[in-house]
Amino acid sequence: MIGFNNPRRLAGLAAACALLFSATAPAQDVDAEAAIEYRQSAFKMIFWNFSTLSAMARERIEFDRDEFRMRALRVSNYSRQLAEGFAPGTDSGAPTDAKAEIWANKDDFDAKLADFQRESHKLYSMAAKADEASLREQFSAVSATCKACHDNYRKD
Repeated sequence: MIGFNNPRRLAGLAAACALLFSATAPAQDVDAEAAIEYRQSAFKMIFWNFSTLSAMARERIEFDRDEFRMRALRVSNYSRQLAEGFAPGTDSGAPTDAKAEIWANKDDFDAKLADFQRESHKLYSMAAKADEASLREQFSAVSATCKACHDNYRKD
């Protein structure tokens, strides 16, 4: 028995938990090179899945609802991981196509990223039941969020 009614043991347990959780908290200083590699990897995974979605949406390959839904889920999930790769100080440290304007206009960049996340999740949510025409329309909405960000924040 742990003895939660013993104040000393309870205090010791609380201290151990505090130490454990503080050890797993994200570090204040981010390794810029690692963060850039992280976000580039996430973008590569998004592109990998987005390519198949695009081919289905443009009717270049046969529509497969299960495949479409799986890839839409991946894009939605990866979109939520991107912000972590754009931490302060990650504007340099490794080759990157990210423009300095990201950090100069962080609120706008974050809003555009939130648009991508929202529209990507909507695409996934629709994928189970929506007709193909609706999915093509929503795919276009997701693509527009990509373009809106790339136009301002990605080097050519």
